Amino acid sequence: MKKLILAATLISALASGIAQAEDESTKCDVPKDKWMSEDAMKAKAKELGLDVRKIKVENGCYEVYAIDAKGKKVEQVFNPETGIQVGTEGSN
Repeated sequence: MKKLILAATLISALASGIAQAEDESTKCDVPKDKWMSEDAMKAKAKELGLDVRKIKVENGCYEVYAIDAKGKKVEQVFNPETGIQVGTEGSN
C-alpha cells in the first residue's frame, strides 16, 4: 500500500513538472523590433480560420482571442515574429 501511495505521489509530482514546463514553452523570447504588426498577426489568424476579436501581449507572445470555424471562443498563443501558434489557453 505504501508503494502505491509513493508511486501515485511521484507520478503527480512529475505531471505537475511537465505542466509547468509547458507553461514556460509559451513564453516568446523575441526582440520587439522583430515582431510582426498586430494587423499582420490578425491576417495570419484569419488565414487559420479565426475570427479575431482581440489581440494582446502576454509573456512576450501574441494572445489572440477569437471565434474558430466551429463558432467556439478560443484563445491561442502565437510567436510574435513568425506567427506560428505556440499554445492554446482555456476557452473564454
